[in-house]
Amino acid sequence: MKNRIWNGALILLALLFAGLLAGFAMTVQHTRDLTSQLKPENGAEAAATAGERTRIALISQEQDNPFWQSVEAGAAAAAERYGMELEYMGPTRINPSEQTRLLEKAIAEGFDGLLVQGQNDLAYASLIDQASASGIPVLTIDADEPDSARAAYVGTDNLEAGRRMGELVVRSVGDKGELGVLLGSEASNQQLRLEGFRSVIARHPDLVIADVRTSNISRLQAEEQTEDMLREHPDLKAVIGFSALDALGIAEAADHRQADGLLVFGFDDPGNTRQEIGRGRIAAVIVQQPGQIGEKAVTLLHDYMQGKKIEELHYTGTAVLDRAALAASEDGVSSQACVPLESCP
Repeated sequence: MKNRIWNGALILLALLFAGLLAGFAMTVQHTRDLTSQLKPENGAEAAATAGERTRIALISQEQDNPFWQSVEAGAAAAAERYGMELEYMGPTRINPSEQTRLLEKAIAEGFDGLLVQGQNDLAYASLIDQASASGIPVLTIDADEPDSARAAYVGTDNLEAGRRMGELVVRSVGDKGELGVLLGSEASNQQLRLEGFRSVIARHPDLVIADVRTSNISRLQAEEQTEDMLREHPDLKAVIGFSALDALGIAEAADHRQADGLLVFGFDDPGNTRQEIGRGRIAAVIVQQPGQIGEKAVTLLHDYMQGKKIEELHYTGTAVLDRAALAASEDGVSSQACVPLESCP
């Protein structure tokens, strides 16, 4: 009898222990379930903390160039608005090979979207195709890469900007004389500006482009190249720069060579361009909208990634900045030089 009671007690204890163990196991599993909801698996903590922010890269032609810094500022503002994470990169000095390496690196790192300057290069276009094929949309900015799988181009209509510069020079110089031209680089945007410029100058047989050189987007090299041009062509009526730092370098060279009658034309408004226009050392510049280029590019990239259809070409405005436009902007009056395009900055 005692043995039966003892055996029954042992059975009851075993059943009680099994019940407690099952309850403990259920509690542990429930805790794990709650934890899995709060803490992502596979090392995804960083993505969750960042709200799974979309990572995009902006690869500039030259990282510290004022034009590209303005592009970055516009892009960063739009990226913040859409909850994107923007990484800005580029060569410290103009270097197409380094741009290509940075594009390869960005593709390998798996960015969600890319903003790049076109190079009019088959190998570079092939990298854009590679990115697109792997699901990374690419937009070109400032200079296009039309024979690639880029989703769209955002920037100046460079052919039209070149034509506009030609018309501006003809109005100032007349239809006779010699001109010098500085390109910032061999990039397609520079070539298109030159093409548009030539198309206008060609209408005037006695107006000749005597020399075309490259400044490598360097104020110092623009100055040196202009001095060489003036030595070889002392009768130049004007020197026209097609990149942001050219006009300032040309003006310095004109001073050194005492070429007081030389007319200086350029693009954009870096440094003290306005002051030089006010002093009469620069006749006029065509101003692009780099901040708008960056902002628009990120907006379009966001729309594209949301499945929206976007147009292939998105041209941003330009404006002529000369002494008349400068005076009008200081008076708070819109200059006719800026109509119907965007107002002068």
